Amino acid sequence: MWPYYEPETSVLPPELNRRFNPAFNMAAIRQVINEAVERVRMPTPMRLRDLIRQIRAARTAAEERAVINKECAYIRSTFREEDSVWRCRNIAKLLYIHMLGYPAHFGQLECLKLIASPRFTDKRIGYLGAMLLLDERQDVHLLITNCLKNDLNSTTQFVVGLALCTLGAIASPEMSRDLASEVERLMKSPNAYIRKKAALCAFRIIRKVPELMEIFLPATRSLLSEKNHGVLITGVTLITEMCENSPDTLNHFKKIVPNLVRILKNLILAGYSPEHDVSGVSDPFLQVKILRLLRILGKNDAEASEAMNDILAQVATNTETSKNVGNTILYETVLSIMDIKSESGLRVLAVNILGRFLLNNDKNIRYVALNTLLKTVYIDTSAVQRHRSTILECLKDPDVSIRRRALELSFALVNTNNIRTMMKELLVFLEKADPEFKAQCSSSIVLSAERFSPNKRWHLDTLLKVLVAAGNYVRDDVVSCTIQLISESTSQQGYIVEQLWRALERDTMDRQPLTQVATWCIGEYGDLLLYGPSASEDNPIRVTEEDVICVYQRLLWSTQNTIVTKQYTLLSLTKLSTRFQSGNDKIRQIIDTFGSHLHIELQQRGVEFSQLFRKYEHLRPALLERMPPMETARPAGAGNPSAMTNGETEDMDAAGDEGNLLEGRKGFNESETQDSNALLVLLGGADTGETEATRQTESSKPASTDNQDLLDLLGGLDLSTSNPAPVTTIQNNNNILFNTNQSSNFLVDGLLNSDPVVNSLPNITAYEKNGLKIIFSLERLPDNPNTTVITMSAMNETPNPLSEFLFQAAVPKTFQLQMLPPSGTVVAPAGQVTQVLRITNPNRTALRMRIRVSYSAGGVTVQDQADVNNFPPESWQ
Repeated sequence: MWPYYEPETSVLPPELNRRFNPAFNMAAIRQVINEAVERVRMPTPMRLRDLIRQIRAARTAAEERAVINKECAYIRSTFREEDSVWRCRNIAKLLYIHMLGYPAHFGQLECLKLIASPRFTDKRIGYLGAMLLLDERQDVHLLITNCLKNDLNSTTQFVVGLALCTLGAIASPEMSRDLASEVERLMKSPNAYIRKKAALCAFRIIRKVPELMEIFLPATRSLLSEKNHGVLITGVTLITEMCENSPDTLNHFKKIVPNLVRILKNLILAGYSPEHDVSGVSDPFLQVKILRLLRILGKNDAEASEAMNDILAQVATNTETSKNVGNTILYETVLSIMDIKSESGLRVLAVNILGRFLLNNDKNIRYVALNTLLKTVYIDTSAVQRHRSTILECLKDPDVSIRRRALELSFALVNTNNIRTMMKELLVFLEKADPEFKAQCSSSIVLSAERFSPNKRWHLDTLLKVLVAAGNYVRDDVVSCTIQLISESTSQQGYIVEQLWRALERDTMDRQPLTQVATWCIGEYGDLLLYGPSASEDNPIRVTEEDVICVYQRLLWSTQNTIVTKQYTLLSLTKLSTRFQSGNDKIRQIIDTFGSHLHIELQQRGVEFSQLFRKYEHLRPALLERMPPMETARPAGAGNPSAMTNGETEDMDAAGDEGNLLEGRKGFNESETQDSNALLVLLGGADTGETEATRQTESSKPASTDNQDLLDLLGGLDLSTSNPAPVTTIQNNNNILFNTNQSSNFLVDGLLNSDPVVNSLPNITAYEKNGLKIIFSLERLPDNPNTTVITMSAMNETPNPLSEFLFQAAVPKTFQLQMLPPSGTVVAPAGQVTQVLRITNPNRTALRMRIRVSYSAGGVTVQDQADVNNFPPESWQ
């Protein structure tokens, strides 16, 4: 290569600045003389280094902009004057200005002129400018196709390298098709430098136009026989891209597994090579690339996996772990072992490597280990269980990201054998956790306790500890789950009502969910608290009616309690009027004071409940009697741990229990009461605060600008109707159903009967994409043919869990949709989550639905929606 000379310090260009060449002719000499004259005639522009000094010397942003604007104006003027002498220097300055974020698009055509120049220094700056200022979205880049083709045939390797780099950076599909044959020819070049550049360019072309892959197959195979590591690593990268994009190509390259194993073995056993050594490891970049390609080739292939088991074991045992380079190779080795059909002993070795990562001082390595263990815990749970204590120690890590991953992994390790010890550690973490962790942690503890609890007493104690530790960060699903569990645990109701009373006596201002559960429980089982035998023999409790009323007065008059908590308390106090043997006058006086409360919801409850002590006195004992045990809607596949319910309650059987309507009124919060819009937008992206069930309501008033009917959620479907049917609301926090179009007889309207389902219909596939399959199981109510019950089953066909799963649905206005809580929010591999939907179709029209699913897979949030129009006619006729 000839020595480099600055064009402004030499009369001759670099390719001519050498000893006498007899090939010189008069035309070349004349060109040089003319350029020298132009240099003398034209003023010398500012150098790039001088421009950088001026910009750095600017003390304010305004000064910097002034310097740049002045220089840009000068550069524009030279472009208009066709100044070819200093074009290279001006483009270099313009590229620096572009890197600072200022507009430099006016230099695009000048870059093309530099590319067409015969001098290497001009081409270098021109191609650099093209890569920075042009892309495939601009038509200007098509003008350099011919220049690229000429330079790809150049005899100078560095010019060919510039053309290949530029083609890979800005190639459009059209340009790729035009120049693919040239790139394929250069992959066979005897020059290793050109072969390396051509392989990388082919990699970018295949990404743009996958159908051109077949052109490069013969040349790609030969790259693996290279001795040059640069060519070898680009060849492995190109093969990896081909295998990821084409199953046929993947099968074609499975024959090269022995070659890759041999190359990797040579790298491990090779002695010290200063050219490739990085911290004592021979070419770690090439090792990582080969390990990734082996992982792709061995996935779901027993024969290929068998061929690479030994070399993976050698890499795992012989790699130095004291340096970060070795940890990188070990991490790729672990991923390969877990993805292929490896031996069980090799999997244990991989998990042990991750366990050593957890003890590393580098927080990044600890995070990577936790993230990988979270993916592999469903593959080999027993091996991960051995590192349970180390994982629990990570919950104390000061880094928030590590604590979050350790928390997710800890819940994945919970089973029937370690439930007691794991819950003890997780409850300690919950007490000291930051507020951002409390909501998710409390809900996960509730789910784990329901799946693996050894007995009812332990389950109730755990939920009570969650309510105390999480405080106001407890989600609504925990409240409803606790209420449901207390309702169905008839033998433990006396014990839990005493524990909740002790908690309620203390200050609970920062524990509103605990207050809500306690008041509901005392309202239902207050007679057991006052007159029943004490469940605690060592510390018996003595409570009088006056004590209870005094505590309730404190809760109702406190300004720190929320409106929802006061609704729970007021309803509980009304129930206690039928549980107490005396004291009804005091209760009636307290309730009467709420008849003039400023908050409309509490005022309405006060007025309605007051009527139970006067006009409807004869209905009060039967109306407020103890509710029957609530039963959870459990899916048919409850035997599968991944399909078990998350503990939320099914709609309570309201037949013969008029008090459920009053219970349903508890769920309104303050913002819902003040908002007159009767629709919670399901699919419009509005944040309603609900994560477990989608709710719909329709107002009884006619449509107006302030109080709308149900919006059209189904796009192009014909939703016109003259008499929209009222929609029944599901109140998720209490799992109570009530109708918003209530008449004056509020005590009996809006109750939902849990009727048996016997008429089965064919199953339909509602959604199948990205490994998630949703199946609808349809059934009809025998005594209500207008109602169809749909059991939604979401099945995970991927090897990774789908977390934060949320299913939403919307139907036309002529239908009524009720959605029960789902069985969970995490869909394990080969597992499923179920959810029950009830659709009432009074007009017997064709059933139509729009669904939306969202979940997190591998840290990436996926959201999609689809229309379901393939319901069988038997579902509505």
